[in-house]
Amino acid sequence: MRKIGGVLIAAATALAGWAPARAGEMAAFRDLRRDLISGGSATLVLQSWCARDRLADPPRVVALRDSVETPADSRVRRLLGAGPGEAVAYRRVRLACGGHVLSTADNWYLPDRLTPDMNRRLETTREPFGLVVAPVGFRRETLSVRANPVALRRDRSETGPILTLEAVLRDRSGHVFALVREAYSAILIRPR
Repeated sequence: MRKIGGVLIAAATALAGWAPARAGEMAAFRDLRRDLISGGSATLVLQSWCARDRLADPPRVVALRDSVETPADSRVRRLLGAGPGEAVAYRRVRLACGGHVLSTADNWYLPDRLTPDMNRRLETTREPFGLVVAPVGFRRETLSVRANPVALRRDRSETGPILTLEAVLRDRSGHVFALVREAYSAILIRPR
């Protein structure tokens, strides 16, 4: 592992071992990684890729909530800057477009730093986190990236994620209000 531009990159040299993958897939993988670590909304990136590949009409990403509960451990609380006794909410979702699961995401967030309407929508709708919290003017700060290009060389229905990311979300004032851990599916990698 090494840091590149302040981001911890695991298996960065694994990209060199991509000879069996088609050049178009490698370029698409690099584009996806670039788009996701650019600091914007992962939901909007996925929606754009869904539109590009015509995975649905309209190309709308929805959050399919899983009933898993994962309490915030001390590391999560520290990354969030959660005060003693401050509530940390959790949500695990599969982001899908047109029946295709594009990613899974674990999301810990500080509900007291969001509006009551945002919290209600996160608890009761299939809206992706990034779309719900967009009014806070957030920016993603990527903490780590792990590439798994080997997943592109196998039967895609049997492989793990091609890319995993961990990031914090900061509001327009620079305050952290969420931590996400995301795993992206090989369905996103199609030559451009």
